[in-house]
Amino acid sequence: MDLNLKSFFKKIKTDILEKQKNDPQFIENQSHWVKCPSCEALMFFKEVENLNHVCPKCNFHMRIGAKKRIDLLADEGSFVEFDSELHPTDPLSFVDSKSYQKRLEEALHKTGKTSSVVSGECTIDGIAVQLVVFDFSFLGGSLGSVEGEKIVRACNRAIEKRQGVIIISASGGARMQESTFSLMQMAKTSAALRKLDNEGLPFISILTDPTFGGVSASFAFLGDIIMAEPGALIGFAGARVIKQTIGKDLPDGFQKSEFLLEHGSIDMVTQRSEMKQTLHDLLKLFYKDAVA
Repeated sequence: MDLNLKSFFKKIKTDILEKQKNDPQFIENQSHWVKCPSCEALMFFKEVENLNHVCPKCNFHMRIGAKKRIDLLADEGSFVEFDSELHPTDPLSFVDSKSYQKRLEEALHKTGKTSSVVSGECTIDGIAVQLVVFDFSFLGGSLGSVEGEKIVRACNRAIEKRQGVIIISASGGARMQESTFSLMQMAKTSAALRKLDNEGLPFISILTDPTFGGVSASFAFLGDIIMAEPGALIGFAGARVIKQTIGKDLPDGFQKSEFLLEHGSIDMVTQRSEMKQTLHDLLKLFYKDAVA
């Protein structure tokens, strides 16, 4: 890895963490109003927050970050993050309207993260699992070399510790700035999950809004159980691209989780408020045969 880029990440991450403690722009304003992206209803922030960022008017599941997702699912104080020291490189010196390095710098300033994936170990109602969570706020949750490596390491830890793996996807797909290096992660993660399967250990895939591209074309649809949140957009290409390609109108809501459930592409659609209990019940069934 380029030493200048590595030292940059280290310095900026330290600055971001300090800024989060003191800068008001990083402190959630609990007195403001928010508008539902779906029904456009205005709601008090605390009301939405108390409902796990689900609209009380139309049940729209708003996007949430990795930290909120972990807090929602993991037992309090149980989550231990791994591989946070991994940082992306720029092997192709890629430049489009901006350089890849510049985009990484901006994503770091925006999120305080160096990757779109947070991975670690936790317990869910007392059951130990490896948990991998995508965060869409970092470069659209795109899958790059670091993200793929974190998933593989999570699978390896699961095999070593005889645990299951849960991956929560929220991604626009493979990261184009890494080109083939990114596309390789599709095969790399799929191979790691095959090893997990050969060990008789469970993989539960949770699809959230949105899950597209190389993520949906690889590990996201390899779960023993594939779950999704209500209303999540899931697919490979976007609806506009598909329509332009085939020249036909598409069914209403054909890329939403409910449509996929109806047509047998996923196993269940689960409310965010019920996700932790559902995972616990599934893990008990799997662990009875695979771990006990």
